[in-house]
Amino acid sequence: SPTPVVVFLSVTSKVAASASATRIFDIPFYFSSNEWHLLLEILAILSMILGNLIAITQTSMKRMLAYSSIGQIGYVIIGIIVGDSNDGYASMITYMLFYISMNLGTFACIVLFGLRTGTDNIRDYAGLYTKDPFLALSLALCLLSLGGLPPLAGFFGKL
Repeated sequence: SPTPVVVFLSVTSKVAASASATRIFDIPFYFSSNEWHLLLEILAILSMILGNLIAITQTSMKRMLAYSSIGQIGYVIIGIIVGDSNDGYASMITYMLFYISMNLGTFACIVLFGLRTGTDNIRDYAGLYTKDPFLALSLALCLLSLGGLPPLAGFFGKL
């Protein structure tokens, strides 16, 4: 699938779903939110586990990122669960901003790599540092931030 379409769907679907879920669970279900918390907790856990388990089996970089983004939405759901407080919504917005930035950076690196090599196979990224150190470091920083490694932005978004 074309990379711009993957990027668009990866980013906008999460932003739209997060905004919609916040509106739905904040206003109409506010008084019965305890009943919904368990369902949302299960969805968050399942999305984090299943999305990442499927992601690690992929051979395509784009597909790997698409499946890992399913895992990333679990962190947004946690923000909705604790959204009764302003801190929950603030952390969800912070995470989304960091996620969008790092996701776009990662896809930019994948596009550059694809233009130079004609592939997005994960195995073809071996030895990238010797061929293009700047691209390798940029991709590594974006991926590590998406993974939540401190002291990168993704870590603070997941706090």
